[in-house]
Amino acid sequence: MSPTRLPNGNGATMTQAPTPTADTVRRLVSSLLKDGRSGTGSAAGPDVRPATQGAEPATWWVGNRHVLRLAPDREATLRQRRELRLRDLVRPHVPMAVPASVAHGEWAAGLTYTLDTKVPGGSGEEHDVSAVGEADLAGLLTGLREVPLRQAETLGVPRAAPRSLEALRRSAVRTAERLAHADEFDPARLNQLTAAAAAQLAAQPGSVVLTHHALTGGHLVVSADGRVRGVLGWAGAVVGDPAEDIAGLALAVGSPAAVRAATLAGYGARPCLRGLWLARCDSVVHLAGALDSRDATRITLLRTQLRRAWEPILLERVTDLRDTDDAL
Repeated sequence: MSPTRLPNGNGATMTQAPTPTADTVRRLVSSLLKDGRSGTGSAAGPDVRPATQGAEPATWWVGNRHVLRLAPDREATLRQRRELRLRDLVRPHVPMAVPASVAHGEWAAGLTYTLDTKVPGGSGEEHDVSAVGEADLAGLLTGLREVPLRQAETLGVPRAAPRSLEALRRSAVRTAERLAHADEFDPARLNQLTAAAAAQLAAQPGSVVLTHHALTGGHLVVSADGRVRGVLGWAGAVVGDPAEDIAGLALAVGSPAAVRAATLAGYGARPCLRGLWLARCDSVVHLAGALDSRDATRITLLRTQLRRAWEPILLERVTDLRDTDDAL
């Protein structure tokens, strides 16, 4: 497959990636899995099917044992190359599976692919996390904190400045009225987070760790018994605010489970509450922004995330947090 070069209007050319089709994907994986290790297939080649919706899917299921991910552009190629190295760095530190690549290379000029072994289990959107699963998540947060930052940054993992909770709070307050008019949310619930409380929950200097930064339900592999068996989607990892991963878990598995997991991992009240309110404000802003769309699936997911983020926890109010505070 060769890329097409198109004029960009300025006399130069830009590269357009070829459209991946089932036939081109099948030819690629057939050369990689010559012994039929894909799990299912026929004389025509391995069974391949898009894992994502869209005219140009970038992720394909290959039989029942592998998943192929195609980088659609140069930026995604850089992220994928970094992700492959980062997964090897993270794997010894976390208690669950991190995807392993059985083959990687270029599927088009300058565009990479990775053929990964599928991690057994279902999506975190399909299965609830059990109490033992919360301990798995605690192990994940603990392991991420133990990854050497210098090694991660050597691989090219970027640093991300902490978000302003106060700016996010103001945005949530503004957009909550739209949800109220649509009978989706009571804006008075945001009164629990005052400007003073948001200031108390500012990210603390020196608290940065390696963060997954995309701990969605779709990136958690959960078994039928509620254990967290794997974590996918490492391309967006950054060195940054650990509260972002706590927030991601609040949206993915619910605030009580996220806070319990973070507490088991040794995080105190400040980062737990910061993560809680990042998730709550995000859930309001994101749902309000999606209401005008016709994407019913996305709106349903965002409604679920709003419900999860606003599940009550034992400590709801931001009290007098001292620098030495280390427990809920």
